[in-house]
Amino acid sequence: PNAFIRPSPSGQSQGGVHRKTRETILLCEAAGFDVIIVETIGVGQSETLVRTMVDLFWMLAITGAGDDLQGMKKGIMELCDSIFVTKADGDNLPVALKTKNEYNQMLRFLKPSTPGWTSRAYTCSAITGEGIHKAWEIAQLFVENTKASGVFFERRKNQTKEWLNASIKDQLNQLFFENETVKAKLNVLETAVVEGRLPVALATTEIIEQFILSLKLK
Repeated sequence: PNAFIRPSPSGQSQGGVHRKTRETILLCEAAGFDVIIVETIGVGQSETLVRTMVDLFWMLAITGAGDDLQGMKKGIMELCDSIFVTKADGDNLPVALKTKNEYNQMLRFLKPSTPGWTSRAYTCSAITGEGIHKAWEIAQLFVENTKASGVFFERRKNQTKEWLNASIKDQLNQLFFENETVKAKLNVLETAVVEGRLPVALATTEIIEQFILSLKLK
C-alpha cells in the first residue's frame, strides 16, 4: 500500500533504462517517496547508464559465476557498489555461496566505484527472506558513509550535470532527425555512402551543414 510501481519500457534507449527515467525519479521524489528503486532490463555490459542516475548501484546475479561470467560482467562490476547473488535457497544455496565467493575474489582486483566504499558480494533469497534485511542495512550504511564523506552530495551534483547533457543530446537528436531538410537529404547520402560514391566523413559534414543552413533560413 505504501509503494508505487511505474513500468517503463526502454524502447530505443540504450543502457537498460527509459530515456525519461530521470524525470520519473524526480516525480516520485516530489510525490514523497523517500526510497526509489530503479530496476534495469538486464542488458549486460551496456547496462551502465543507470549509474549516472542513482546513489547506490547494486548488481543482482544468479549462480554460476566462473571465468565466463567474469569476462561478461566485468564492465558492470566496475560500476556496482554491491553484488547480491539471488535464489540462495534449497539445493541452490551451496552454489550461491560459491558464486558469492567468486565475485568477492574478482572485486578484490577492481577499483571501487564509490570512493571510500568497499564493494562486496552477498547472497539473498526472496523465498526465505535470508539476506533481505542485510541488503537494507548495507544501503543505510552506504548512505551514512557517503554523506559523511561528501561523496553522496558530489554524486548528486554530477547526476544533475549528466541529466543536463543527456537532455541536450536528446533534444538535438530529435531536432536533427525530424528536420525536413535532413529527411529529404539523408536517404540520398546513405545510398551514396553504401555504394561507395561518397566517404562517410564527407557525407556527415554535408548533412550537418545542410541542417545548420535550414535553421538559419528559418
